[in-house]
Amino acid sequence: MARAQRDLTEGPIAGTLLRFAVPTLLANILQSLNASINTIWIGRFLGEKALAATANATNVIFLAFALMFGFGMAAMILVGQHIGRKDLDGARRAIGAGLGLILCMAFLMMAAGIGLTDKLLHLLGTPADARPLASAYLKVMLLNLPFSAVLVLLMMSLRGIGDAMTPLWFMILGIVLDAGLNPLFIAGIGPFPELGIVGSGVATLIANIVGMAGLLLVVYGRDLPIRLRGAEFRYLLPRPALLRLVVSRGVMMGMQMVVATISALVMVGLVNHAGVAATAAYGVAFQLWNYIQMPAMAIGAAVSAMAAQNIGAGRWDRVGAITRSGLLFNLVLTGALITLLTYFDRPVLGLFLGADSPAIPIAQRIQLIAGWSFIFSGATLVFFGTTRANGAVIAPVAIMFVGLVVCRLGFAVGMQPALHFDALWWAFPFGSLFTLALSSLYYARGGWRKNVLVDAAERAEQPAD
Repeated sequence: MARAQRDLTEGPIAGTLLRFAVPTLLANILQSLNASINTIWIGRFLGEKALAATANATNVIFLAFALMFGFGMAAMILVGQHIGRKDLDGARRAIGAGLGLILCMAFLMMAAGIGLTDKLLHLLGTPADARPLASAYLKVMLLNLPFSAVLVLLMMSLRGIGDAMTPLWFMILGIVLDAGLNPLFIAGIGPFPELGIVGSGVATLIANIVGMAGLLLVVYGRDLPIRLRGAEFRYLLPRPALLRLVVSRGVMMGMQMVVATISALVMVGLVNHAGVAATAAYGVAFQLWNYIQMPAMAIGAAVSAMAAQNIGAGRWDRVGAITRSGLLFNLVLTGALITLLTYFDRPVLGLFLGADSPAIPIAQRIQLIAGWSFIFSGATLVFFGTTRANGAVIAPVAIMFVGLVVCRLGFAVGMQPALHFDALWWAFPFGSLFTLALSSLYYARGGWRKNVLVDAAERAEQPAD
């Protein structure tokens, strides 16, 4: 086996899970910090119109990535299950199918997006004075789609074979390049051309191209199971049955992100009715929640990778232990973060709002009522991480829709006559607890264990009679 590859079907479970989750957690933190740094550069050099432009363009890019993320996750799970079975050719068939599909989707979305950029921004209600900047920025970011799609797929596939450190190192490289080149291209510092908001997109494009090329060199230099050579490049055009399998799982995994995004956007609209101070307070609380959720997201990803290999190897006894370890780590890490932010809430909120802001008491109340609900949602991510590792996708999407849209938003609207605007904050624990109850029930009693995804993939690879 290659030096960075790890067999996740042997050895201690809790320690392996933690060692696998920490690099993923660091990568998530760095990715968020990179977005924040780039926002600072754009705001300082170009002002509010440019910030509004990037915010609107980012919505379009996020929706495109939601679908491609789903395909990448489906490929990662198939790669992991094949690795668990020691089936290297099967792993390469899976990465070939994922790569061919994600490249096709990326080029189609890039071409369609560039042609429809102005119409998309109009549909989003982008302010007229920010629309030219948003159009220029979005077109550059759409050019970035094929490179970033391959980069994300490679990182996820590396995690599928048990390597969480290599994606972290290349995440660091990409962030250094992106954050470092942003001001140079925006302002035209030194020999660099002054490109304004387009320069920010160009910096991201360069960072992703370098990252993708570097990862490909590592994959081929180490001769990892996800590399393709010679006749294996035919795997980029998978059999229709395998393609349908990857597409069906990928679309539904992407839909989980879409459901979460729609719920968040509607909640923002509801909070806006509470006034400017409440909106500002919620905005800051939401920023903090992004960091609170990161340990659970990393643990959920690690659980998926470990569970996929063990399901492929038929080690169902370890799958249950992996899930229990994930739940424990979520409780400890997420609970510790919530406790710290609750205890030091005023100084932390003051960093965003100013020490004397009237929004601080509102933000404190939001955090007190809603913050602890992320222990529940983190546990849900662990359950979903396990069931997703065997390709179960329809039930998680349905559960998320019921919990985040029906329960959370329904509570926020329906309970306002009794709780007033506190109903918005109580909606978070209500929806999260309901989602956790459904996800744990599905984990315990659902049929996600019956059909192993890798068996379906192997059947799809068989030639038709």
